[in-house]
Amino acid sequence: MIVENTQTQMRKGILEYCILAVISRGEIYASDIISELKKAQLLVVEGTLYPLLTRLKNNGLLSYNWVESTSGPPRKYYKLTEAGAEVFKQLDKTWEELVYAVDISTGRKESGNDTLKQNG
Repeated sequence: MIVENTQTQMRKGILEYCILAVISRGEIYASDIISELKKAQLLVVEGTLYPLLTRLKNNGLLSYNWVESTSGPPRKYYKLTEAGAEVFKQLDKTWEELVYAVDISTGRKESGNDTLKQNG
């Protein structure tokens, strides 16, 4: 159905931004990223997350540390690089602009409430 397809595309479109947002709060293990996204009702599986993390790392946006674990093998903890923090900042601004545009387009907000343009 067209609704489900559109919903899927919308979620895919914001997934990278949401992953960067979670990692921006501090060094984090991949399964904890999944847990954070689940709390936000963005259901992501390892098969989706790991290729995205690899791509973000290969693009210089993430780095990782191996940390010994008391309950198994070492764990890979991800963090934003300086470039990643800058990309996240730019995506965050873009998100605010999109929310504003959607709110105006859908009539949730009147265009007279132009706080984004004044602050942007």
